[in-house]
Amino acid sequence: MWERVAIRFPAAQALVHGDRNVTWADFDKRANGIAQTLLDAGIAHQDKVAQYMTNCPEYMESMFGLFKVGLVPVNINYRYNEDELVYICENSDSVAVIFHGSFADKCINVRDRLPNVKTWIWVDDGSQPCPSFAIPYDSAAQSHSERVVAPWGRSGTDMYFLYTGGTTGMPKGVMWLQDDMVASLDGSTKNPLPTFVDWNAFDEKVAKPGPVNLPAAPLMHGTGAFNAMWNMALAGSVCTMTSRSFDPKELLDTVQQHKVNSMSIVGDAFAKPILKALDENPGKWDISSLRVIISSGVMWSAETKAGLLRHNERLIMVDSLGSSEAVGMASSTTTAQDKASTAKFKLSPNTRVITEDGREVVPGSGERGRVALRGRTSVGYYKDEAKTASTFIMVDGVRYTIPGDWAEVEADGSVKLLGRGSQCINTGGEKVYPEEVEEVLKAHPSVADAAVVGVPDERFGEAITALVETQSGQPLDEATLIAHVKSSLATYKAPKRVLEISSIGRAPNGKLDYKRLKSEALERLGLA
Repeated sequence: MWERVAIRFPAAQALVHGDRNVTWADFDKRANGIAQTLLDAGIAHQDKVAQYMTNCPEYMESMFGLFKVGLVPVNINYRYNEDELVYICENSDSVAVIFHGSFADKCINVRDRLPNVKTWIWVDDGSQPCPSFAIPYDSAAQSHSERVVAPWGRSGTDMYFLYTGGTTGMPKGVMWLQDDMVASLDGSTKNPLPTFVDWNAFDEKVAKPGPVNLPAAPLMHGTGAFNAMWNMALAGSVCTMTSRSFDPKELLDTVQQHKVNSMSIVGDAFAKPILKALDENPGKWDISSLRVIISSGVMWSAETKAGLLRHNERLIMVDSLGSSEAVGMASSTTTAQDKASTAKFKLSPNTRVITEDGREVVPGSGERGRVALRGRTSVGYYKDEAKTASTFIMVDGVRYTIPGDWAEVEADGSVKLLGRGSQCINTGGEKVYPEEVEEVLKAHPSVADAAVVGVPDERFGEAITALVETQSGQPLDEATLIAHVKSSLATYKAPKRVLEISSIGRAPNGKLDYKRLKSEALERLGLA
C-alpha cells in the first residue's frame, strides 16, 4: 500500500521533522536502501529487527524497509535500562538493531550480551560518532534506490511485533499479522477496503494525498505507531517533533507551522498541558487546521475536551478504547454538537463485555465484566503460550481477545470503563478501579495529575491512597479532595489518605508506573 502511494504521489510530503521534509518518492527510495542493506547482511524471512529510536523520520523509513522484505519490526522503549534492552532483544530473537546515536553507549555496553544481533545501524542525531561496528543509517538508506523484494516475496501473514509493558511481569511481544493489522485499522472507516486485494478500490479510497498526522505519543508505542502507519496508508504524511520530551508549546508550534490535520495523544496526560498552554496564551496559535485528535491508553476527561473545543470548535475528538492486542474495541466521539462524558464508550460491532464465568453482561444490570473483541485482532504473545491462552479466549465457540479492561454496560448500551483488573483495589470486599477515582481527583481545579493505589490496611485489607501532583502554586488540601471524591463516587471509593507528590512521573505513553507509586506511598506512610 505504501509503495502504491509512492508511485501515485511521488512529490507529496511523506515525512516532516522540523525543517526537514521527505517526499513519498524519497521515502520509498531510502526504505529500499535499508531493505537491501539488511538483505546483504544475510537476514532471512521474518527475522526480527529492533527499532531503538525516539520519534524521527528514520523510524517510519526503516519500518517501511523492513516490511518490504518480510522482516518483523520490534519496538524498544527508549527509556529502558541495559538489562531491559537485552531482555527485549533476546526475547524477540532480534538479529539487527537500528538505534539513535544517543543510545550508542548502551548498545556498546550490551553488545557482547547479544551475540545473535549481527547488524547494528546507527542513526545520526548529532550526539556522538558512529561506533566502528555499526553501519551509518544514511549510507544504508542511499545505497539502493530501486524497488526491493526479497526472494521469499511478501505475505499478509508477515508479522509486526508490538512489545507492551502491560501491568504485570516483563514486556510481552504482541504478534500482529499484517493482513489483520490493516483490516483492524481500516475496520472503523466509512468505506472499508475489500477483504481481497483490489487496487482499483484502494485507488478510489485514496484518491489524493492525505492528511498530516502528528504522533504526539512515541512511535515506539501502539497509539503513535498505529495512527501513523494508517495515516500513511491513506497517502498522508507523518510529522514528528524534534524534542525528546513532550512540550505542549512545541506541539502547538508544530501544528501551526505544518498545518497538522490529525494528532494522536494519550488522554489527559497530553491534553491537559495542551489546554493549559492554549488558555494561558489566548490567540497565540492558529490550530484551525487540526480536525481530529485520537486518544488511547489513558482516560480523557470531558472537561478537558470541552476546554479544547473553546479553542477550535471544529475539533472531532475520538477517545478510543484499545490496546496493543486489540484495536478499536470501543470509542467515544466528542464534537461541539455531540458532547460525551468521561470514560463512556460505544462498543464496536465485534465487542462484548463478558463476565468472569463467560456470560455477556446485560445492559443496566450493574454487573461488571471484561471488554472482549472478536474478529481481526492480534494472534498472541511471542514465546508465551500461557499468557496467550489467558488473553485469547474461546467464548461460545468464538475466539475473543480480552486484554483486561473492566467495564459496566449502562441501560442505553454505552460502556463505562473502570480500568485494568490487575490494578483493582479490594477494600473491605469492594472492588475499586484506580482510574475511576483518579479521573474525579483530576477534575478538581487544584490537581494537575493523580494516581491511586492500594496499601495494606488491618481493617479493610487495602486502603485507597491517592498521590496528587498539584497545580503550580496550589496547596494540597487533603480533606477537600477526599470530600470532592465522595461528592461524585460511593464513599468507599474515596481515598483514606491523599499524599502530595512533586511529579506523578508518567511514561512517554502517558501511563503510570503503579509499582513505583505504590512503593512511594508505602514508604511515605511508614508501611514499607
